Amino acid sequence: MQRSRLGDLTAFNQLVERYQGPVYNLALRMLSYEAAAEDVTQEVFLSAYRALGQYREGSFKAWLLTITANACRDLLRKRKRRQETSLEEMVETSGDRSVSPSPTPEEYTLRREVQREIQQALNHLSHDHRLAVLLVNLQGLDYGEAARAMGVSLGTLKSRLSRGRAQLREHLLTARGTREP
Repeated sequence: MQRSRLGDLTAFNQLVERYQGPVYNLALRMLSYEAAAEDVTQEVFLSAYRALGQYREGSFKAWLLTITANACRDLLRKRKRRQETSLEEMVETSGDRSVSPSPTPEEYTLRREVQREIQQALNHLSHDHRLAVLLVNLQGLDYGEAARAMGVSLGTLKSRLSRGRAQLREHLLTARGTREP
């Protein structure tokens, strides 16, 4: 990080390689479209590079995910205003790129179905609840880091996380045709 702040592009490229997966995955889960997630990921690292002087000590990952969450929110607001979806986004299906090298056709089909159900359940959450669930459960941030990334108090994060998890669980159980008593 220190070398990056001094203008060492190679050092910054190492940071990009290390953190592009978590940034992309958060963007993909927030936006649901691979092309949009790729664009946001690129934008995040450009923004981070320009703002290296503003980075204060702490978790670099949390800082990057904060930039990612803000970029996703901005894009979602812009989409809402314009109400447009590209042809590419309509054709795409979201999915995790960490698929094993050679799954059987059955494993691949099952994995895609589970991913589709989870993404649909995430899409039913409000943006705030989805972001809380993704930062803590997918990105592995602790509650304090996630609260800072979202710009909310610890109590607000815990509330959003609890409600988001409950709604996610309810949607998945309903989709599977099973409900808890």
